[in-house]
Amino acid sequence: MADSNGTKTAGSRARGIRATGRRRKGPTRRRRALTISLCALVGVVLLGGAGVGYVYFKLNGNLKGVDINAALGHDRPKNVDNGSMDILVMGSDSRAGKNGKYGRDEGGARSDTAMVVHVYKGHKKASVVSIPRDTMIKRPDCTKDGKDVPGSQRAMFNTAYEVGGPACAVKTVESISGIRMDHFIEVDFTGFKKLINALGGVEITTTKAIDDDNSHLHLKPGKHTLDGEDSLGLVRTRHGVPGGDGSDLGRIQLQQTFIKALMDQVKNVGLLTSPAKLYDVADTATKAITTDTDLNSVGELTGLAKSLGGIGSGNIDMVTLPVTYDKIDPDRVLPLEKQSRQVWDALHHDQAIPKSAIKDSAGDKGGTGTYVQ
Repeated sequence: MADSNGTKTAGSRARGIRATGRRRKGPTRRRRALTISLCALVGVVLLGGAGVGYVYFKLNGNLKGVDINAALGHDRPKNVDNGSMDILVMGSDSRAGKNGKYGRDEGGARSDTAMVVHVYKGHKKASVVSIPRDTMIKRPDCTKDGKDVPGSQRAMFNTAYEVGGPACAVKTVESISGIRMDHFIEVDFTGFKKLINALGGVEITTTKAIDDDNSHLHLKPGKHTLDGEDSLGLVRTRHGVPGGDGSDLGRIQLQQTFIKALMDQVKNVGLLTSPAKLYDVADTATKAITTDTDLNSVGELTGLAKSLGGIGSGNIDMVTLPVTYDKIDPDRVLPLEKQSRQVWDALHHDQAIPKSAIKDSAGDKGGTGTYVQ
């Protein structure tokens, strides 16, 4: 698979955003780095009461929105009104501006991390499906800045964001899953680091040393409090990890473990007892993310946070899309059609993902699943 800066490495194998924003009416209606943890983070800081007067106005002004509804129109999967919710959360690998230190930009930002967060009816538990960025898929026709972007019969998944932006990324996920996304949330490298630093770091325990010059991460076995730079290194690392296969699949396992640690940190950091820190984190969080326009306000984010406030790290099932290595190019992976269909059908019907769906997948065998706790 491609290296962190886009070059190949020889050993690198081994449903709906509606105009109203009201989909799936359940008991509650609203909710790289890079997934549900970001939602939890935004939720904690906004629920602290920093939502009146100047503060509300200031935080609202930080938010950036993309009108996915207008961009995609009606050519989308059917809206399923069963009380569940699906959110596409992405980490952008743009090397523009301060992100340039992580490598040269090859013409546009790509989705370095992509996860579909399915929140079950009742909003007490969730499943997260990571989509490897190097997955070869059929990319649909898209539109960007008023110009048509032709699709492709065989394209890497992360090129959808590169050629067509967030709307094309959403359309691509909907085309391969058959599930209409309710919301879209994105964060980039720099924003991710600032969020972690504002929180005071994230505590993890490594069971083996991680020594990766590519991601600038060097950790001995034991307990660590990672700052923003090292946290970014962890969710990007895939080389220098003993027993790992050097692939994006191993990196995904590290990301999934880190996300749960981040969620626990957010719930226990004591933001509500420190108004100054609460505001600092809320200001940083709202500057760091881009959302669909239905979430593009403090009020909507707060409503979403209230809806999902009961979900803890222990109530989240995290899997990687079932894949196998591509025989044409071993640095790429292909979806296992039958197993992938099991995953998407389960979420479509608001059911748990069956273990049989990931049994024969290379997706959860990157060799790094037990390295971080």
